Amino acid sequence: MMPKAAILDANVLYSAPLRDLLLQLAFVGLYQARWSAEIDDEWERNLIAARPELADSVELTRAAMHRALPDAHVTGYERLIGGLSLPDQGDRHVLAAAIEASAEVIVTFNLRDFPPSALSPYGLVAQHPDIFLQSLAATAPTEVLTAARECLGRLTQPPITPDGYLHAFRRLALNQTAAFLEENGFCRRQ
Repeated sequence: MMPKAAILDANVLYSAPLRDLLLQLAFVGLYQARWSAEIDDEWERNLIAARPELADSVELTRAAMHRALPDAHVTGYERLIGGLSLPDQGDRHVLAAAIEASAEVIVTFNLRDFPPSALSPYGLVAQHPDIFLQSLAATAPTEVLTAARECLGRLTQPPITPDGYLHAFRRLALNQTAAFLEENGFCRRQ
């Protein structure tokens, strides 16, 4: 059975720890991560506006994302945008990409911008990233724990402790994910 496809909204790709974990979980096959050029442009633009010193590394990150998950990029969705309605019309491109990708989930922090009434006709739901990660952890706990450890292992400039990693998740309101990792021995030495 093919893993469910999920559109990753720009706001979940903005934060490096969350982006890395979501992409690692897709890379190991727990789900199909999907996003569009507009989503890429949005998270990049917002991150560079907040942290201009990261401009070069953001471009490298985007290139690495596309190399790691070459099938993640959604195209051909633009024709759908005009026929869609959302509370924030600027988010129609996200819904259009989700429809074109035959996604089942839009992973976003902005749940109110993707109400069930607008998504259900397309067989879609919007999920907070904490809920989405918990759904993956419920079906593949070992894989989620291993993926988080791999992500932590890549954080070497500067290095971060397991507790620091969990703190970053809690700052992002990923409290259930942080609790899952902590309860499953993430902070213990391997």
